[in-house]
Amino acid sequence: MENILESSENALVQQSGEQASTGVVAATRLNKSVSLQSGELNILHDINLSVDQGESLAIVGRSGSGKTTLLGLLAGLDTPTSGSVSMLGQRLEQLDEDERAALRARNVGFVFQSFHLLPAMTALENVMLPLELIGENGAEKMARDYLVELGLQDRLHSFPSQLSGGEQQRVAIARAFAGRPSVLFADEPTGNLDADTGAQIIEQLFDLNAREKTTLIMVTHDEALADRCHRVVRIDNGSLQEA
Repeated sequence: MENILESSENALVQQSGEQASTGVVAATRLNKSVSLQSGELNILHDINLSVDQGESLAIVGRSGSGKTTLLGLLAGLDTPTSGSVSMLGQRLEQLDEDERAALRARNVGFVFQSFHLLPAMTALENVMLPLELIGENGAEKMARDYLVELGLQDRLHSFPSQLSGGEQQRVAIARAFAGRPSVLFADEPTGNLDADTGAQIIEQLFDLNAREKTTLIMVTHDEALADRCHRVVRIDNGSLQEA
């Protein structure tokens, strides 16, 4: 297990044996298809992508184009039909489910459209939980500091049902950054927020991202939000192209 968590400097090698990209997250000849009664449905075709440390990348495309599918594959939440994904030098297809989960727990943060906060836990407890699961010392102080920085000093002991949508997303961002992740995946992070609240959330997200030098990979339908990223790629008919 230690080899998994300490391998961020290893080089990624393709199945062909050629030297591949050493990006923090990289996909090589990635394909994803699912079997339907009507036949095989190809969702993603021959995706090649590399994202460097500290880079912010937006993935855009029409609804149903495969943006979220690609994000799940890059994060190791799903497995490809063929091809390779690497994270921090580890080829995910060579790891079992527990090893992928351990890699994510130490190195990855997530921000989702639907917040995914645990309803029976307070804001502070929601942020503390992933830190405690990895045995982080001082979890409460770390969680409290991020929540205060995001303007939630008066909401530490509130439950998700007592928070507005914007407040819930701030809790989710605090939870994502508290573990100092190498990579942050965001899936439509402003999708459930009004325009003004969404703009505030995005400012805080990019401010934290710049300060922590986290690699940010974001799915969004918001072109203005995508333009804030260093690079934009577009999925069209299952293929990836620079936007």
